[in-house]
Amino acid sequence: MLPEIGEEGQKKILSSRVLVVGAGGLGSPVMLYLAAAGVGTIGVIDADEVDLSNLQRQVIHQTKDLGTPKVESAREKMLAINPDVRVETYHEFLTPANALSIIERYDFIVSCTDNLAAKALVSDTCVAASKAFSHGGISEWTGQTFTHVPGTADYRCIFGPPPAEAPAASAPASDGSQGSVSSETAAPQAPVLGVLGAVAGMLGTIQAAETLKYLTGAGQLLTNRLLMFDALTMKFDVLTLGMD
Repeated sequence: MLPEIGEEGQKKILSSRVLVVGAGGLGSPVMLYLAAAGVGTIGVIDADEVDLSNLQRQVIHQTKDLGTPKVESAREKMLAINPDVRVETYHEFLTPANALSIIERYDFIVSCTDNLAAKALVSDTCVAASKAFSHGGISEWTGQTFTHVPGTADYRCIFGPPPAEAPAASAPASDGSQGSVSSETAAPQAPVLGVLGAVAGMLGTIQAAETLKYLTGAGQLLTNRLLMFDALTMKFDVLTLGMD
């Protein structure tokens, strides 16, 4: 019924392949909405297991899933919503050794990890492979996101190098999905801060919308623009990035 999508757009969604990096606070709403929308194949990579402290924001997981690999818990919930979706799981770290071989299998990548090195790894790999991706990060009451397509601003353009390459990084942590990058290759993570669970839902839903817009060609993506919000004041800002 949406004229910007229609039957042809729904067919595009059905034939699409999307990878979600991190099955935590941001990945939860992303995966639920993509499965519900009918994305044909959804991949999810995360090396963590479901923990009780995660449940206030990682809404795809339940108390019964404690100790279960997050990718398997997420797979179960996506199939419960849409048994026709194909879910591909990677219960492992995303590393420089496997990133390209995994990412190149997908049409669009959704970066939902809280690890700064993993954020940069996703971006660098997508740039090298000419893949589009959505970046998301949350901390306490705030969130930020942008979308990259080939030729537009990527993670390094906006935030610079991660801590492994520089003494400080500008991007906040995201959602507590700490198993998305190998500890042998990871930079130190951002300082551990609390986060309101609903903030993860707010930003993850925006990332899901950007994904579906990319797959269908609808609307204007957040390319060369950084969307930022503060849930305490409900103030939203969009920073336009100058690109040569």
